[in-house]
Amino acid sequence: MIRLTKEADYGIVLLGHIASQPVGHVHTAREVAATSGLPLPMVSKILGSLARGEILTGHRGVGGGYSLDADPGMISVAQVIRAIEGPISMVQCGVEPGVCEHETGCPTRINWSRINQQIEHALDQVPISEMLVQTTGELLEVGDDSSEEPITEQR
Repeated sequence: MIRLTKEADYGIVLLGHIASQPVGHVHTAREVAATSGLPLPMVSKILGSLARGEILTGHRGVGGGYSLDADPGMISVAQVIRAIEGPISMVQCGVEPGVCEHETGCPTRINWSRINQQIEHALDQVPISEMLVQTTGELLEVGDDSSEEPITEQR
């Protein structure tokens, strides 16, 4: 079975919580951890990765934290995965050339490359806003000031 790490999965969940507030709203790691029900150290690590990946903006000092300064419809699932996990690849040789002694004569290398490209393309086509689906099956209104609750699923 092929799976994303918990960090990548949680990164999408955390962006859901952050995107439920108006664009530019500053969130502390503690606030996001409390809202999401995830452990603070994990949330801090993920928010840091998302900031280094330029998905979130970090704000220092009193009143600091993280903000989402782009429309969630413009951020792809692939961008989040890359920010947290690095390059997207099904096999290690697709990311790190030279790690396999059989790489140059490998009969599956070209096909793994094609598969990697297709998966990455598919993930690039899904914006974070489409991942923010409530249990009713309706898309969550992101950046809305209404009292509607954000994603309620606890992980």
